[in-house]
Amino acid sequence: MEKVITKGQFLFGIAITAFGVENLIGARWGLAVPGVPWFPGNPFLAGLTGVALLAAGLSIAANFGARLTAILLGILFLLYVLLLEAPRVAAKPMSVSVRTVFFETLAICGSALTLAGTLPTGSSFRRWGSVLDKLTKSGPYLFRASSVVFGIDHFLVLAVIASLVPAWMHGGMFWAYLTGTAFIAAGVSIATKWMDQWGAALLGTMFLLWFLLLHSPRVVSAFRSHDRNAPAEWSSAFIALGMCGGSWICAWHARQRRQNEK
Repeated sequence: MEKVITKGQFLFGIAITAFGVENLIGARWGLAVPGVPWFPGNPFLAGLTGVALLAAGLSIAANFGARLTAILLGILFLLYVLLLEAPRVAAKPMSVSVRTVFFETLAICGSALTLAGTLPTGSSFRRWGSVLDKLTKSGPYLFRASSVVFGIDHFLVLAVIASLVPAWMHGGMFWAYLTGTAFIAAGVSIATKWMDQWGAALLGTMFLLWFLLLHSPRVVSAFRSHDRNAPAEWSSAFIALGMCGGSWICAWHARQRRQNEK
């Protein structure tokens, strides 16, 4: 399992890079891309966001200045949560789709901060050490809260989740129940620190399977047919990949904690 969860940082970086590319494409053509989270309507701001996410993703994937980048990325996504997504949830508190984007953003924020907590501290920003330490320690809590909410929301829209399961897999409602349960179990595991390494690792595996079996074929099909929802499918796919990376980052964080406790 160790060889698997160490890939979390790389996959997370690739996902962030993909979001950056998507923003740059949208900014280049002046698009108000439907279904794409973290895309400012202004082309200039969209381009700026794209450059920031692209640079951050490459830095994390290549492990070059990754800790500082992860902290800044976590702060950026925390601002997204507070300034962009929270008002939308306040306006439509019963909307599962709006709430999902909020907690996806929070989960990516938590993943970035957790990643920063797993990397060597170094000597940079020593005077801010205590503040940054508290910030990075919040990462697993933000991620676990998101996982639990994802699970609860799955049970609120079981029919919708079941409809997304490829026909060849059969038993769509079974998979909907299973994934909802898995989300909640993983979140509780991370929160209680009971088998949290395994809980986070298995959650990441589930997201990876989603990326490969569910989202990737939909992305290919959407682009081939020039479907206007292709950008949204791209986003959903790489959110799944980012959540896979974030889950494995949490698993690695749990492993480090256990080693330090010995």
